[in-house]
Amino acid sequence: MVENVIWPAALDANCSRREGRRVSLELAVEDPTVDEIARAVQQVGYDAVIERDKTYPREYEPRGRVLVQNADDAGKSDLLQAVAAYVAALRE
Repeated sequence: MVENVIWPAALDANCSRREGRRVSLELAVEDPTVDEIARAVQQVGYDAVIERDKTYPREYEPRGRVLVQNADDAGKSDLLQAVAAYVAALRE
């Protein structure tokens, strides 16, 4: 069983690539929450576990992270792009 980790910084439009953003600015959203990310992961079709007390190594404030379970068939970048698209759609 492979678990992918999605940090909010990976989808945050306010972060640069150096600060941890993993998707393009067109797909990124401002200040994504772990709840939004978890909901988007479930929309994509995977199980999500929220860990709220975790802090991304390049940040100081804990924003949490989302563990994506049973995503053996998806690559990390494809998964991040799909989740980012769903988070943007959830905000509309």
